[in-house]
Amino acid sequence: MTFSRSLIAASLGLLTAFPALGQQADNAVRFAYGQALENPNPYYTTLRLGVILGRNVWDTLVTRDLDTGEFAPLLATEWTWIDDTTLEMTLREGVTFHDGTSFEADDVVATLTYVSNPDNRIVSQQVASWIASVEKTGEHTIRIHTNGPAPSAMEFLSTQLAIFPAEYFTGPAGESAAALPVGTGPFQYTEYSPGGVIVLSRFADYTATDAKGAASLDRVTIRTIPDIQTQVAGMLSGELDFLMGLPRDQADQLGTLPMVHVESGETMRIVFLQINTTETSPNEALRDVRVRQALNFAIDKEAISTNLVGEGSTPINAVCFIDQFGCTEEGITAYPYNPERARELLAEAGYADGLTIELAAYRDRNLSEAIINYLNEVGVTVTLNYMQPAALRDGMRAHTTELVQMAWGSYSIYDLSASTPVYYGGQPDDNNNDPELMAILDQTAQTVDAEERAALFQQALARISEQAYAVPMFSLPIYYAGAEGLSYQTYPDEILRFWEYSWQ
Repeated sequence: MTFSRSLIAASLGLLTAFPALGQQADNAVRFAYGQALENPNPYYTTLRLGVILGRNVWDTLVTRDLDTGEFAPLLATEWTWIDDTTLEMTLREGVTFHDGTSFEADDVVATLTYVSNPDNRIVSQQVASWIASVEKTGEHTIRIHTNGPAPSAMEFLSTQLAIFPAEYFTGPAGESAAALPVGTGPFQYTEYSPGGVIVLSRFADYTATDAKGAASLDRVTIRTIPDIQTQVAGMLSGELDFLMGLPRDQADQLGTLPMVHVESGETMRIVFLQINTTETSPNEALRDVRVRQALNFAIDKEAISTNLVGEGSTPINAVCFIDQFGCTEEGITAYPYNPERARELLAEAGYADGLTIELAAYRDRNLSEAIINYLNEVGVTVTLNYMQPAALRDGMRAHTTELVQMAWGSYSIYDLSASTPVYYGGQPDDNNNDPELMAILDQTAQTVDAEERAALFQQALARISEQAYAVPMFSLPIYYAGAEGLSYQTYPDEILRFWEYSWQ
């Protein structure tokens, strides 16, 4: 998609006529997102918007200092590993939930006990499956007992394990009597409708810390707008103040206009094609390793990365982001662009006359189209099934998808436990169910020694590439656009820290 010259000219007029002074005066920001948030509870969505709202509306027990990489206090002020399976924590006093109740040990015990119970069906059980039990040892002290050594425990405690009030959950699958979710974060939900408008309001009684300050904005309004052109038009007309995830061409064009500030940067999100090789896969051809290798050779990921994705995108040969612990390309089988080799492999597999595959995707349609074009050139006919994220996830978990275009951000966790086991460790999103891989990745979850753990991840990544269970593509930068006068900062973890935003 590209702007026309007439649209640029019209936009200049709109920007002159409709400056974003209204929202500046109201100390509010209006933000558009492309996918509908199916659930406002961060435990029941894998959508990036859900992760973002999770950090703004809730606090975790600890957080990661972005400058040092060390863990820092948040709802917990101190912690000690008594032994390999027991973590003792002292909790912050004087903290208040959005509903006015006090934060105490009972809230941590109830939340972590609830989410670690598989019967309650949080969508990514791996973030809590390491927890065996949680006990209260005082009004503001707790102990977490783990199912054996838990090398990723602090990563999950600092990112995904948001703390709810003790009485919030009343049944499985997030059932609650509360009208809106309740946290202790700098913003609180004041409005939510699925696929509609979400409104966050500043929580006046937020307990600010050195790691996480109080909000400057009074309100953030989030609208679901799937069409990028409509998002851009909203920005240009003064109806929106902030956009995220713009395609490169849109961002380049917006960057030429006055009163719009565009930023970009590499993130830890990676694009890869997930290949369903299970016995129930609807496409038998994908169970042949030669076909999967052909798919890898057929796509020029470097060209797509350079020409479509742009600055901040790095081609990858392993299904991981290089800054994550455990990610490596050592010993990885690489598949450089080689359409002739792709055709040879397809012929060897019995598909010299062609092959038809369905590609399921939920974002970045321009990348989907480029992938389809490359596969068409080697005789693979591709039908595109563009879906809502929740429907795509359900299809993956039912093993009814064939080839899936994934863009995985690992919940912004800098450890491979948030990525590789999710898709190859026997968890619900695993579309290969390779016993050897599952055994290796099970060991990574029980190994505390960093060198041994890194070596196990290397074995797993090497097997994934050798068996061509995926087509690794590239890291995905994010392009942002903000109205003039809006002060914001971007981060590699893709978290919009709205509490840091302000109007100048």
